[in-house]
Amino acid sequence: METKVNYALVGAFVLILGSVLVAIALWLASGGAFQKKYDLYLAVAQESVSGLNLNAVVKYNGVDIGKVQQISLDHGDPSQVLLLLAIEKGTPIRVDTVAMLKTQGLTGFSYIELSGGTKGSALLQKTAGNEYPVIRTKPSLGARLENVLTSLVSKLDSTSDSVNSFLSDENKAAFKNALADIAAVAHTIAQRKDEIDSAMKDAALAAKNASRASLQISPTLTQIDQGAKAVEKMGNEFAQMSIATTKLVESVGADAQRFTSDTLPELERLLGELTVLSASMRRLSEQIERNPDGLLFGRTPVSNGPGETSKGAAKP
Repeated sequence: METKVNYALVGAFVLILGSVLVAIALWLASGGAFQKKYDLYLAVAQESVSGLNLNAVVKYNGVDIGKVQQISLDHGDPSQVLLLLAIEKGTPIRVDTVAMLKTQGLTGFSYIELSGGTKGSALLQKTAGNEYPVIRTKPSLGARLENVLTSLVSKLDSTSDSVNSFLSDENKAAFKNALADIAAVAHTIAQRKDEIDSAMKDAALAAKNASRASLQISPTLTQIDQGAKAVEKMGNEFAQMSIATTKLVESVGADAQRFTSDTLPELERLLGELTVLSASMRRLSEQIERNPDGLLFGRTPVSNGPGETSKGAAKP
């Protein structure tokens, strides 16, 4: 019995299977389930990026983490080159991460090297006015060498100009005259060599004598120093004695003033009373000399003289 085949169904099956196989091939070619996801970052280079191509490698401390997706010139500032970097999602790009252009080996192919990024610093985020987070850049080794060589060449040019200025005709003539004067001085010194030797010997002898004299003078200076110290000590003692004398004179003056103000009036009164007492004693002595009996028998009345009465008699 002959089997009937449905060619339409077989054709449809072949077409569907072919389409599925092509889709699977394309999916696998694009990475399939293992396709990596990227975050976009912007780096602004301040130098030439010759040798850097699209899809060039981006490394972080030597590890491949992405690629250069776009290279363009900053139309606002042509000295800057804008590099759009596609970096694997989850890579810790931090605010202190720095991008630098490097050259790989002798091939001359350039790539972007990221470095830095401390553990405690914050992750890099895009800021206002920027479409992508901006990674800081630093000059490449070639740019730094170029700057150093440029500065060195500039300094060499300046030094060359200075040397040319120094070696002008006027300076050459002055230098020649100075050499001639030095030669003349050297010739004169050579002619007077013996005199100079004698003078140096005399100077050495004088220095030796001065040293010996200083050794001899040293004890005398010591004695003078001791005498000066003794005079200084005596002066200090005299000053202390002068201070003590001044205090004594001030004390005696105060006592004398107090004696004059307090005792002198009493002394004057006493002298007055002694004067009165002396006069009384003198009269008493005179009376005793005239009438010694009066000391024992008392005073006898004096008889009246001729023509005197008892009433008008004078008392001795």
